[in-house]
Amino acid sequence: MEADDIDMELAAEVEMDIFDGTAAESSSSFSGASTSSKRLAIKNTIQTNFHEDYVFQIASSPEISTLAVSLSSKTIKLYSPATGQFLGECKGHMSTIHEISFTVPSSPNLLCSCSSDATVRMWDTRTFKQVSLLKAASYQEIFSFCIGGSSTNLLAGGGKSEIFFWDLRSSKQVACLEESHMDDVTQVRFTPNQQNKLISSSVDGLLCLFDTVGHIDDDNHLESVMNVGTSIGKFGFFGEKNQKLWCLTQIETLSIWDWRDGRRDINFEDTRTLASDQWNLDHIDYFVDCYYSETKDRLWVIGGTGAGTLGYFPINCTVPGVIGSPEAILEGGHTGVVRTVLPASMTHQGILSEKKGIFGWTGGEDGRLCCWLSDQNLEANKSWASSTLVMKSPRARGKNRHLPY
Repeated sequence: MEADDIDMELAAEVEMDIFDGTAAESSSSFSGASTSSKRLAIKNTIQTNFHEDYVFQIASSPEISTLAVSLSSKTIKLYSPATGQFLGECKGHMSTIHEISFTVPSSPNLLCSCSSDATVRMWDTRTFKQVSLLKAASYQEIFSFCIGGSSTNLLAGGGKSEIFFWDLRSSKQVACLEESHMDDVTQVRFTPNQQNKLISSSVDGLLCLFDTVGHIDDDNHLESVMNVGTSIGKFGFFGEKNQKLWCLTQIETLSIWDWRDGRRDINFEDTRTLASDQWNLDHIDYFVDCYYSETKDRLWVIGGTGAGTLGYFPINCTVPGVIGSPEAILEGGHTGVVRTVLPASMTHQGILSEKKGIFGWTGGEDGRLCCWLSDQNLEANKSWASSTLVMKSPRARGKNRHLPY
């Protein structure tokens, strides 16, 4: 599909708040319900009108300028992060795609994906062709994957209560953990500073820490278990030497852990109310993700409304139960639940993107992929938003939402 084939129309002005240094300082005391922030406008937005597919996840490579977007149509589409130009698509999965990532060592053009079709696939983003296929020995959904291990050649995948391990050099399954979890494994991650350590989360409410050196089994390689107490959605690392974990549950609560000690430091039980009390917009209905700035050593939880507005709420990790006023508000880009947020700092030449005024990208159940700006540079005030991501004839632009599964 050529760029000229995309049906483009100018959208209404989209406004956005983004914190500056002053706002960051004023909010660090967590006082008041608002922060001083710049009021910015995204003008000249591009709307590309296609089918109404959900956007599940946006991923990028730190080494190449490409955005990968997974859709509810079991397809991965590739775009230019600067212009939104469609580059190509990867097709092959037979069921829901749960996770995508550019994480193959020394192969920046390889994109990995896992699916309910019990496979982990690798794609060459230059040709859009599948170049590798890993299958779970026992046919079951793969909800999450991660590449690491002491030699960075180990791929771990989380399934229905099991964790699979493949050797990327041989593409063979080398281990399977069957006893540590009792329900779906929602996420697996190798720890950033110790690549032989793996942490998994599950619907059973447990975070499990494993050592993956040698022959991996439940009896000898499970080091510790952290009981969150309810179904876990996702987690991530932050803090000095990444010794801390943030954990978001599927009932929209947040907790902070020290994974090395297996200790819960802070538990935000009614997180949505705590965040909602910090602004005068609609009630926070869900949390999309957390974002950690290593340079500033600060953590934000990203909350959203059913209408598609997002807020970056700072987390005070020293005072239990305190969530600050939002330091960035992304409003007007989406009309439904937002599923994924990708900050510009996590992309190719992230610092350069930030200097050009790009704040990040979002995607959601309205089928839109939005690019947000963070400064008022008139030479960089063009942004784009694709309302749907698959080619569609002009005849049927229905607004009925559908479930992704």
